[in-house]
Amino acid sequence: MKILTVVGARPQFIKAAVVSRALDGLCDEVIVHTGQHYDQNMSAVFFEELNIPKPAYQLGVGSGTHGWQTGEMLIKIEQVIFKEKPDVLMVYGDTNSTLAGALAASKLHIPVAHVEAGLRSYNMRMPEEQNRVLTDHISTWLFCPTKTAAENLAKEAVTKGVTVTGDVMLDAVLHFLKLAKSNPKKAAIYGYLGICPKHYRLATLHRAETTEGGLPVIEQIFDAFEKLPGPVVLPIHPRTRPLAQQALAERGYRNIRLIEPVGYLEMLLLTNGALQVLTDSGGLQKEAWIMGIPCITLRSETEWVETLAGGWNILSSLKTEDIYRKAMETTPNPAARSRRPFGDGHASERIAALLTRNEAQKNEHHLY
Repeated sequence: MKILTVVGARPQFIKAAVVSRALDGLCDEVIVHTGQHYDQNMSAVFFEELNIPKPAYQLGVGSGTHGWQTGEMLIKIEQVIFKEKPDVLMVYGDTNSTLAGALAASKLHIPVAHVEAGLRSYNMRMPEEQNRVLTDHISTWLFCPTKTAAENLAKEAVTKGVTVTGDVMLDAVLHFLKLAKSNPKKAAIYGYLGICPKHYRLATLHRAETTEGGLPVIEQIFDAFEKLPGPVVLPIHPRTRPLAQQALAERGYRNIRLIEPVGYLEMLLLTNGALQVLTDSGGLQKEAWIMGIPCITLRSETEWVETLAGGWNILSSLKTEDIYRKAMETTPNPAARSRRPFGDGHASERIAALLTRNEAQKNEHHLY
């Protein structure tokens, strides 16, 4: 059995790391890196430190408008499919790489396996929402991280091939946080940045909805960060970098520590050591929940509704006073984390078993 795995952004590299480990020895996996994230800090370092098999194909698409980027990926992935003739094409999450891989496979009648299926923010202005909805409706296997995700699919009359496997990001956090803590070089991140665990906040900003408002929106967010007690560490995304640097230069913020993007192991340590997380990311709000770190999500909605229970994740507008008030006044309820909405840490093994078993059954059927 041959699986063609399409990845292109750092959250997908992390998910692929644990699923590829579960697939090892069960099938022939060919990894395709679209190049959606393409610089050293956003891409190559992840493959190195997470011990992900080197991609067989580097498509080098890079950045561009959504239409151009998705179209370039679609053309190049189709060429790989013609060459490799996979039995299954697997995609992760909700990026343009996800949609391009799913479309290319579906049009060539190759079954699509979607890891992290069924998530919904119900905001169709988000490119991620468009990508995940379209991918779900052309997938053969839909691996849902939560029961809520499966219920979302059922509302859209998508029930065939749907399985609640648990969340592969839980698998990744449990596995890689142990590695990070036991690695002295990675654990030195606190000393390198001059911060003490539980005496700083961690922030990330990268979504188009955040940056498309330009400097005024970034300054609203940074004004809130500046008022918070203790430093706010902000690994800077390439999309946000020009606005962030301009804001710092013009307003002279002293409480914001702008740093280069870090690898996944360092990011786990920074999250685990934070007093609080402030983010517009989908994945980080969930990782914070898994580690028991309170989170303020700088968005009006979240696809990870499970994290909202007990005030562990609070939604906020991008206005200074709203961010500051929620960051300072929210006290999470420890009892709300007693449930296990994201599974038991073995989602990757379930996905590998389902894929290989279903493909074996299909091949047996073809023999008769």
